[in-house]
Amino acid sequence: MAEHTDDTGTDPATEKPAAPGGRPGTVSIRVSSLVRAVLVAVLAVAAVVFAVLYFTARGELAERDQRAADDSRAEQLATDYAVGAATVNFKDLDAWITGLKKNTSPQLAGKFDETAPKLEQILVPLQWTSTAQPITAKLMSEQDGIYKVNVFVDVTSTNAQNPAGTQTTVTYTVTVDENSGWQITDVGGVDGALPMK
Repeated sequence: MAEHTDDTGTDPATEKPAAPGGRPGTVSIRVSSLVRAVLVAVLAVAAVVFAVLYFTARGELAERDQRAADDSRAEQLATDYAVGAATVNFKDLDAWITGLKKNTSPQLAGKFDETAPKLEQILVPLQWTSTAQPITAKLMSEQDGIYKVNVFVDVTSTNAQNPAGTQTTVTYTVTVDENSGWQITDVGGVDGALPMK
């Protein structure tokens, strides 16, 4: 009995059948499986991108909120200081000088110690008293934790020459240093609420 071979020279009995629906040696993948795999990959990438954006935005918001809180703190410290500086009673100048030195740097406190006797020579004979009410405070600049704040204060003062009193608006420029525990390192305008020689 003769063997049967096809044109390719292979024995049909020993030839492996082709995979259904494809050519020999190929892998068949369903389109739905491929779409599902691509979708999963896209969702994974989107989740990573979303997480990065979320944590970045949260960090930026926290930084913005902290900056606003620091600005507000500097303005409040400057306002409290300006009101205290403009509130004077000639009968108790020691308490006023103590208030001027409160929460200030040692250098600034030393300056007030130096000027206290001169101020006493002016304020006591005049029987000077003054009270103050804050109007507003505005942060003018901030650099490396150094805040410069302008504080506007209404000052009502009386003295021996003008017992009825006068009202003026005084601007204090207060420098607050976050790096030294939020101490006040400089102040301008103190003399604006006081009589000059």
